[in-house]
Amino acid sequence: MRLIKQSIDRRTGAGTATLLPEEPEDMWHAYNLIRPHDVLRASAVRKVTTASATGATSSKRVHTTLSIRVTGSDFDAAGGQLHVMGQVAAENEFVGLGQAHTLDLELQRNFTLEKADGWDSIAIDMLKEATDPTKRAETWAVVMQEGLANICLITEHQTILRQRVEVAIPRKRRGGTSDHEKALERYFSTVLSTLLRQLDLSAQKPLLLASPGFTASSFQSYIKAHALSSGNKPLQALVPSILIAHSSSGHVHALAEVLKSPAVLARLSDTKYARETQLMDKFMALLRADDGRAWYGPREVERAVEKGAVGRGGGVLLISNALFRSQDVGVRRRWVKLVDRVREVEGGEVRVLSSAHESGKRLEGLGDIAAILTFPIEELGDEVDEEVEREEREGRAPLEVEPTLL
Repeated sequence: MRLIKQSIDRRTGAGTATLLPEEPEDMWHAYNLIRPHDVLRASAVRKVTTASATGATSSKRVHTTLSIRVTGSDFDAAGGQLHVMGQVAAENEFVGLGQAHTLDLELQRNFTLEKADGWDSIAIDMLKEATDPTKRAETWAVVMQEGLANICLITEHQTILRQRVEVAIPRKRRGGTSDHEKALERYFSTVLSTLLRQLDLSAQKPLLLASPGFTASSFQSYIKAHALSSGNKPLQALVPSILIAHSSSGHVHALAEVLKSPAVLARLSDTKYARETQLMDKFMALLRADDGRAWYGPREVERAVEKGAVGRGGGVLLISNALFRSQDVGVRRRWVKLVDRVREVEGGEVRVLSSAHESGKRLEGLGDIAAILTFPIEELGDEVDEEVEREEREGRAPLEVEPTLL
């Protein structure tokens, strides 16, 4: 994402940012930046109906620029498309104030964003990350088994299924393997041709092949042989960067277990996803140890932060970016305040995990928020239970996390 223009007051958070999405990944950043009640300005196509003096009506489609106050959004990860719904915030000759409209954000088309409640620290961090040209790490992965292959792109923030390949392969029979071998050859050829249509070989990104049994290693041998026989130099250069891993199946869900393996993590150690996976693994290990250093859930984590247990010396706050897409401004402010306190007051580490990655999905099962403490707190759960019971006795509704639109 390219930052075209920025006029943000760091003290008040007021101002706008004009951005240019340049690749599908940028739509994911836009999806996380654009929140309900924000004002979004972008080009649009609007159907306009006019009536003549005789009462006849005619309609035409006109290109204009609209500003809408956002009410919701719909993000298609596979297609890299973002549709933002809202009400017109500034009328023009074609539309009136308050009319409903959906803006379809497109690549290579600018949009301008103004935050309803100001650019808080989370929004500023998201903006920096979205426009940082060094944050382009990505890995291609093929999760496969005989007759099935799922070609995926793993970026810093999401895992996207690009293509699914299925080829019928007859079972290997004793004394007659020719049909099986021919079908396997056709399967490998189809997967490779499909993969090459997706890959940019000049980028020299690593390629991960995972399968049960020897399918992945056999495919690696096929790639190497094809590269030599065809004289494809870029493909020959890719062969040394191919990483083979074991998976339980060739389905996409098996990729999660592959990406947690030590060999793969070591190879991808410089990626944001790998760091987040390692932290989630550390949290789960501490949770199993039950030594009071791993807590999850909104109330428990907030209480731990209040006690200064998520600070310097190893404290880590793990929070899902889904919490910052809440419809409720108060809910968003609650979590921004918590993040700011851990970073600026306590001196702890904060990791905002992507809800589109496996690490974020694991965190979702824990209430979208967890913490690794610098010192154990054994009675934290009992304190929270007592607080909930007291609120119920007093007739106050317990403060819960509002469900977010994902």
